[in-house]
Amino acid sequence: MKKILVVDDSQTILKLIELEIEKYNNIDAYYAKDYKSAMRLIQAHKGEFHAALLDLNLPDAPDGEVVKLANANKIPAVILSSTFNESLKNSVMKKDIVDFVLKGDPSSIKFAMKAIQRTIKNYDTYILVVDDSKMYRHSLRDTLHRIHLNVLEATDGKEALAVLEKNPLISLVITDYKMPIMNGLDLTFKIREKYKKDQLSIIAISSVNEQEIITKFLRFGANDFILKPFTHNEVVTRINVNLELLDLFSQIKEMANRDYLTGMFNRRYFFDSANSIFFKNRRKKESIGVATIDIDKFKSINDLYGHDIGDDALKEVPTVLSKNLRNSDLVARFGGEEFCIIFEDINRENLLLILEKIRKSFEENSITTSGITLSYTVSIGVYFGIEESLDKMLKLSDEALYEAKAAGRNRVILKS
Repeated sequence: MKKILVVDDSQTILKLIELEIEKYNNIDAYYAKDYKSAMRLIQAHKGEFHAALLDLNLPDAPDGEVVKLANANKIPAVILSSTFNESLKNSVMKKDIVDFVLKGDPSSIKFAMKAIQRTIKNYDTYILVVDDSKMYRHSLRDTLHRIHLNVLEATDGKEALAVLEKNPLISLVITDYKMPIMNGLDLTFKIREKYKKDQLSIIAISSVNEQEIITKFLRFGANDFILKPFTHNEVVTRINVNLELLDLFSQIKEMANRDYLTGMFNRRYFFDSANSIFFKNRRKKESIGVATIDIDKFKSINDLYGHDIGDDALKEVPTVLSKNLRNSDLVARFGGEEFCIIFEDINRENLLLILEKIRKSFEENSITTSGITLSYTVSIGVYFGIEESLDKMLKLSDEALYEAKAAGRNRVILKS
């Protein structure tokens, strides 16, 4: 859980923020209505707040003093305020803030909380700064540390590639243009040979204010460009925008790869990943297991209780499977009441032990939903070995499943 400080003198706004925070399961919020209360909370939880959501105009601090308080205690601050005159604007923008959101409607609170969530994610986000100038490198490092990003450094493009190779968690690269050994343009090109824009962001920086250079960087795959000299707020804003885009790409991928009902991987993702597993083991001439699981008499569940109860029965499948599968096992919903699992690095005996354990777990399991207690069994067909194609193995697994159904259901049948 990440601790955040919320300071606002409006009880209505505090309540709306509290309702929004309830949607996040990783936030522990502490609330204050004035500057003194905020100061007491900071002292009581010294060094423990990961972010702050602050109003500028408080009864005992009307001129944004609470932002200075947050800065002094190294707490990244998001401003949510209805007051923002020119004098206050000039004062606040000189301080370290993550974002500024004007109060206006309930959506403003959602935007502010997204900024808080971005700030919280920074604690686990890694950025690589590439610049042959120690002064600029350390200036960027200090700026990024203020918003609690983890910073790695390199002095040229060649060194940067080595750092990237050793640190796969890096989300964003900030690179200078003119550097010895390998410049920023060549580095950008090399990075894009391995990483797509939705996997790793690149921000180019340079003191060369030439449109041709900017255009080349963007053509070579940079996501953004910053001209030297730059301000703290400019860098923070550009970085946050690029990290938010990466998060968005990740969410879209997740939605595309997951089954909407069960949250399991879907058929498309299964084939993308399973084919890689298949070809790897075929090259090594090692056997893998392909299992097909089908809920017994699922149509009867829908007919007797309705499709809502049937959906609840399907939602229980990943819960049961997760208790019995290894992290390396690939499982997906194929459609309807059918699920498929790929097992590698396993022998025939252990494969059968796992599948029998799964079968028994379903047999002994029950769920209660809408006042109805429901239990059901599954039939499992499995092929163990290696064939000329994954499709052939899935077909053999399917044939084994039909044999299990014909033999009376609630059993495991293996083909090899």
